[in-house]
Amino acid sequence: MQVLLIEDDPQTADAIAAMLAREAIAVEWVAEGEAGVARAGDPANDIIVLDWMLPSISGVEVVSRLRAAGVEKPVLMLSALGRAEHRVEGLDRGADDYLTKPFEPAELIARLRALVRRTSVQTRQPVLIHGDLELHVRARTAHRAGRHLALSPKEFELLKYLMENAGEIVTREMLLQHVWKLNFDPQTNVVDVNLVRLRRKLEDGCDKPCLETVRGRGYRLNAPRADGP
Repeated sequence: MQVLLIEDDPQTADAIAAMLAREAIAVEWVAEGEAGVARAGDPANDIIVLDWMLPSISGVEVVSRLRAAGVEKPVLMLSALGRAEHRVEGLDRGADDYLTKPFEPAELIARLRALVRRTSVQTRQPVLIHGDLELHVRARTAHRAGRHLALSPKEFELLKYLMENAGEIVTREMLLQHVWKLNFDPQTNVVDVNLVRLRRKLEDGCDKPCLETVRGRGYRLNAPRADGP
């Protein structure tokens, strides 16, 4: 595994590089956001560790640019900003995981390995199909009845999780944990807002709804059909 570390503080970067080296994980370090964007596409780097507070452009701007450019390598965001709204923003802008400073070295290593494992599974199963929905994991594209769905990074992850659990009731807490990586309810409406947007895009131009709200329990993705009874 090789990590692209985007961190402006040399001492923090040295400490992270040393702890990763002990696990035989190689590191490429850049100290500025623009340089990180430029290096993110290098195939030698498997995963990106990204600080939030960077000179010139912030970490959330970096990850937004990467996702807009089609760079889909997993991103672990590091930040001293530990409030729920900061975590939600970082994850909603395209980060795959969020770790608050200070952190335990073992937790950083475990999260990096988990992200790489998840990416490996996605590579082996590049297409999800459910009814007339088709989701290409590697290309990060989605279609319904042959129509392209213009999804944000978080809407894509939300649809992916729903398709992986198609036909089953998925609770709000499950979505917070698996899509936003939050193990608690931060009193945010981020799930509801994204579900409304996703539902609108799924149903645009189609007569049959496929995303069901199960009152008092959660949500369920049913087998969607563009036409027919």
